[in-house]
Amino acid sequence: MQNVVVIGGGAGGSAILQILMESEYLNVYGVADLNLQAPAILAAQKNGIRVSTDFHDFANEEVDMVFNVSGSEEVQRELPGLFPQKTVIIPGGIANVLVRLVTEKEQFISLMSEVSHKQNIIFNSVEEGMIGIDRKGRINFINRSASRMIEVSAEEAMGHPINELITMSELPRIFETGRTELNRELELKNGLKIVTSRFPMVDEFGETIGAFAVFKDITEVVSLAEQITDLKEIQTMLQAIIASSDDAISVVDEQGIGLLVNPAYTRITGLEMDQVIGQPASADISEGESMHLKALQTRKPYRGVNLKVGPANREVIVNVAPIIVDNKLKGSVGVIHDTTEIRSLMKELDRARSIIRTLESKYTFDDIIGLSSEMQLSLQQAKLAAQTLVTVLLRGESGTGKELFAHAIHSESERKFNKFVRVNCAALSEELLDSELFGYEEGAIPGKSGEKRGLFEEANNGSIFLDEIGELSPMIQSKLLRVLQEHETLRIGGTKPIPVNVRVIASTNANMEKALLGGTFREDLYYRLNRMPILIPPLRNRKQDIPRIVDRLLMKLNQEYGRNIETVTEKAMQLLRVYDWPGNVRELENIISRSMIFMQMNDKVLTEEHIPLNMLRAAEAKHEVVIESSVPLQQQLDAVERGILHHSLMQFKGNKSKTAKQLEISLRTLYYKLEKYGLM
Repeated sequence: MQNVVVIGGGAGGSAILQILMESEYLNVYGVADLNLQAPAILAAQKNGIRVSTDFHDFANEEVDMVFNVSGSEEVQRELPGLFPQKTVIIPGGIANVLVRLVTEKEQFISLMSEVSHKQNIIFNSVEEGMIGIDRKGRINFINRSASRMIEVSAEEAMGHPINELITMSELPRIFETGRTELNRELELKNGLKIVTSRFPMVDEFGETIGAFAVFKDITEVVSLAEQITDLKEIQTMLQAIIASSDDAISVVDEQGIGLLVNPAYTRITGLEMDQVIGQPASADISEGESMHLKALQTRKPYRGVNLKVGPANREVIVNVAPIIVDNKLKGSVGVIHDTTEIRSLMKELDRARSIIRTLESKYTFDDIIGLSSEMQLSLQQAKLAAQTLVTVLLRGESGTGKELFAHAIHSESERKFNKFVRVNCAALSEELLDSELFGYEEGAIPGKSGEKRGLFEEANNGSIFLDEIGELSPMIQSKLLRVLQEHETLRIGGTKPIPVNVRVIASTNANMEKALLGGTFREDLYYRLNRMPILIPPLRNRKQDIPRIVDRLLMKLNQEYGRNIETVTEKAMQLLRVYDWPGNVRELENIISRSMIFMQMNDKVLTEEHIPLNMLRAAEAKHEVVIESSVPLQQQLDAVERGILHHSLMQFKGNKSKTAKQLEISLRTLYYKLEKYGLM
């Protein structure tokens, strides 16, 4: 730390002294002035700093720097000779410049403080709540209105995660996406309903540094209207308020005749003011009951009522309250919030989620439709299995959705962020399945170079779905049992076991108990797999689900075929209900798909005429193929082939290997044809 001496105790010396005392690196060694009452002398004495009337008293001291603010040229000329050469002599001119700079800095800080204070006054004076977050989702500013609405002081809120105070806040998502959202309805923990607009905060470099929301209590407008005594006064006082609202607001008198609407009202309803003002309250309703008239009749408020308004049938949520003054009904005021865009976006979001899940082959329990008691039981068991690591055996006929259940169990489990591997055990030969499941070392398999990780290794820390587990050969059964018992796998040609942590989900449509008695399936492996059996009911036992399944299939197939089929007629639905669906949901999808292919591009309704009746009648006749002469040749051939395949499958009780052998076709060809005709 350097010692400093100040010569001159006037205003300049006082200013220099103040600057030096604030420094952490400079020590004021002494102050000199002829006048012991000079400001700098008095300040130095107050702070325990040495003072003198003669600057010569500091000549022989260890001084590193001298500030001459005495204003004397004679003193300036004398100073270099008094102090050592290493001592820095700063003349009064430079000192004065330094003082002016510091003074200007203080003035600037004072000005900035005043501006900031004014901004805070404005910020805290507006009625709208304002709240913002930083990159980590923590609150970094909040105004008085926001504190009042969420019932938390600004001091308590600052620095806390936004979701701790506003559970349903979407501000973290706005920061992630960088998209603006306007006029979204939200209910706070205290029951207060607000309309909020959310914005990303972007700096001058285009980087998103946070997000903030501006929100208002929509009940305040209604509450204000309930307290006004004169409808004319309401019109005058509220006009400026409601004109700036993005929600439509309307006021009627005690007879239900329109008095006042705001600009947002004409935008949302599509009705001009002269079509509403002076007209009955029901003039804007296109579907539903006028809440204005109901509030006038009952003298009660109504909130959250869904209606359609205007010529465009806009979907809205209505809050209406009667205006009562001195127990006399004076009219009614309503706030209309447009939900058409929100509902449209929600539908688009559902479609997008469905598409993404299809592209990624990922499904959740939301994708499984089931209202029957049998299906509900299966869903409850599957959800319970998802919360554990137990091995699951899915049992059911082909096409009942066993793979869908497997996806959902994985997606609901704690392993959902890890791999989900699917293997069709019946579609591969024993040798190929062995190498796929367990992998192989270098040189272990002739004609294949390098080493290969098995699917059990690929699925480590995730889940593996073994479809058609009943088709496994004894050798593969033995190796699978080792994985389940020892939690390790051994590559073909390998000597060192590889530990794996894999959740196994298996499925079969075969009679496993019969396979045990016949000796084709290991008893110890069966008991390992059957710890959590889940039976999935066939579609014929839950026909009440068919309408909802058809709606889901339409949405899926519309995306695949680029169509826009919106609904199915009642007659067509009746045809689908009376059929027993031996191929279950997969066959139903095949029928809907075949129907859509032959529809016109501009058709939006699937009728009974579009359904290929020959495909249904073939099964109804119990394998007797009924073909209309007017049906094209290819459809007739398809119907015959489908009937043959169905008959053979029934003959061998679903055993695909025996079916392929009896028909003298490869197992791969059989799978292709079964999938083509919806018989999987």
